[in-house]
Amino acid sequence: MFDECVIRGRHFVPARFCAPMAGYTHSAFRRLLAELGGCGAVWTEMLAARQILSENFSTSPWLRRYSPEQRTVFQLMVRAGDPFDRILNRLGERGVDAVDLNLACNSMCVRACEAGSALFENLAALRTVLSEVRSRWPGLLTAKIRLGSRCRDWQPRLAERMRLLEEAGVDAVILHPRFFEDKFKRRARHELIPWVASLTRLPLIANGDLTGPEPVQRQAGHFRSACAVMIGRSAIVRPWVFATWNEPVHLDIAEIWRKMCQYIVEDFPPAVAFRRVQMFTKYFAANFAFGHQFNVEVSNAPSLESGALRTDFFRARPRPSLIPRSQDCKSNRLRTASFCRSFRTVMSRGDRREDIFLDWRGTGALGLERSLLGLPIQE
Repeated sequence: MFDECVIRGRHFVPARFCAPMAGYTHSAFRRLLAELGGCGAVWTEMLAARQILSENFSTSPWLRRYSPEQRTVFQLMVRAGDPFDRILNRLGERGVDAVDLNLACNSMCVRACEAGSALFENLAALRTVLSEVRSRWPGLLTAKIRLGSRCRDWQPRLAERMRLLEEAGVDAVILHPRFFEDKFKRRARHELIPWVASLTRLPLIANGDLTGPEPVQRQAGHFRSACAVMIGRSAIVRPWVFATWNEPVHLDIAEIWRKMCQYIVEDFPPAVAFRRVQMFTKYFAANFAFGHQFNVEVSNAPSLESGALRTDFFRARPRPSLIPRSQDCKSNRLRTASFCRSFRTVMSRGDRREDIFLDWRGTGALGLERSLLGLPIQE
């Protein structure tokens, strides 16, 4: 599924995209993703539109692009009153051909600026912004949204805004089917995608809790009305998720790690680079059964040189994580916390002490969980 799509006459092959993620979809990660291949387009992390006017496109890790990148969509945090003519002209002059408006972010600092979800809720301001942007931007224009605020009339409110997006000339809508208040705590409501798609003639890109081909195939009926899918945090855990979508590919995990560190060091100043490596490690370590040890070492390292670039962890050939790849990152963290609590409870009772320790040493976290549930251990 999703091998190709057409949006405003532009072909995207494949129709599988990387979502905008604050702190993660910077130039270094986009460069790595492009080299691994398989991603039809990647969105930048959300950029303050006004900041575009003062950033250096050649050196800024938020704006810089490398030659392997084929399709990069610049996501903007906009609000009424922004100097759209200057902002969009500068983007056009630097060769940007696709812009996305963030109407989904519900963080307090973004709402305080009357941007993101606050702009989506303010119908008059939204109409003004869409009109100004569309009249000044000839390139591809998309908008990323959620279902809106959790209230009794959320459905007609969403339908009204979908009509506005279509009438304003937006070319496609990216839907993350959660309410603003949900953040990432509740599951994405993929079953609502066909209904939202029925509200508009615009192409709909499905986002939220997608970790690879398995959940898409498993819920194929929900996704048939979408023209493309967009993957977020799981692309940080497994940057090769797009490259291996249709068939297995030989991967050198240590080399991927080394490249990511190298690219971050090249694009960020030292103090910022170390923090970006630590942020990446938090997710990347989930690939290994005892990756938490690696994450702790990097997190506690005094400097980039002493911790982040060490390769002894990979020389030891760490075992892959036994947590199924189809589960999202948030779910993995909740499950880990849950069975660690169960472990402490059982040990306090003294039940099955020997078996639990054997499973813990031999199979990792999921093995411990399955032991506590009385299920067979997965090898």
